[in-house]
This record gives sequence, structure tokens and C-alpha cells, in this order.
Amino acid sequence: MYCVCREHVELAIDKFVDEYEDAPDLVTLAETTFSDWDPPKRCEWCEGTAEILVV
Repeated sequence: MYCVCREHVELAIDKFVDEYEDAPDLVTLAETTFSDWDPPKRCEWCEGTAEILVV
């Protein structure tokens, strides 16, 4: 699972496929709420705002 900015979505998809050998689901963090989890504010790979959850 990766929380990333739009610039790093392709990198996160590639890493997910390498690790799980399956296509991930992409979730827009601005349009989704989680009852037991607060997503990180920053991208996994830069200081940009995390906008997409790759899971």
C-alpha cells in the first residue's frame, strides 16, 4: 500500500505489481474517508501532498 502524489502514481503501481504480482486499486484520498485509519499527509517519495492510495 502506498500513499502518493500524482507525480509518483506510476512508480507506486510498478512497485505494487512487482511485490504482489497483481494490479492495484487506486483510491482518491480526497473522496474517501476511513473509519480506523488516517492517511499520511505527504507522498511516500517526496514532500508533495498524498492524493492517491495505491492498494
